[in-house]
Amino acid sequence: MSKKELAVAALADGTVIDHIPSAALFKAVKILGIEGLDTSVTIGNNLESHRLGRKGIIKVAGTYFPEATLNRIALIAPTAKINIIRDFEVTEKHPVTLPDTITGIVRCSNPKCITNNEPMDTRFEVVDREDVAIRCHYCGRIVKAADAIID
Repeated sequence: MSKKELAVAALADGTVIDHIPSAALFKAVKILGIEGLDTSVTIGNNLESHRLGRKGIIKVAGTYFPEATLNRIALIAPTAKINIIRDFEVTEKHPVTLPDTITGIVRCSNPKCITNNEPMDTRFEVVDREDVAIRCHYCGRIVKAADAIID
């Protein structure tokens, strides 16, 4: 057979997050909080990619995430692309954009940081968009995105 088959089934309506580095796929799942959804979720990992070599993809049927939620993925997957699907057609396609401030998804690696000792959300400011590094608002600890612990 000369035709190439889709590695992941087509989606009628919903959101597709594509071009996620394989190593970051399950962190992206955690950031989106899709574990508890009652809709169809397809997760593909280590799929062939010309751009990344290997990639991950997340397809969520019947769900459209707020842009702010999707952009949180840029912390761990700056190459990710968002596709909005309606009636089996891509109606919107855009890259994720790293927000200036990231709240409540990354744990500070400083054990003495107030966020690790008091019930409060963490808050990080982006200090390097190229190599993706963030600084804790409370203690000043700088964390590379690759080392970020996702809560």
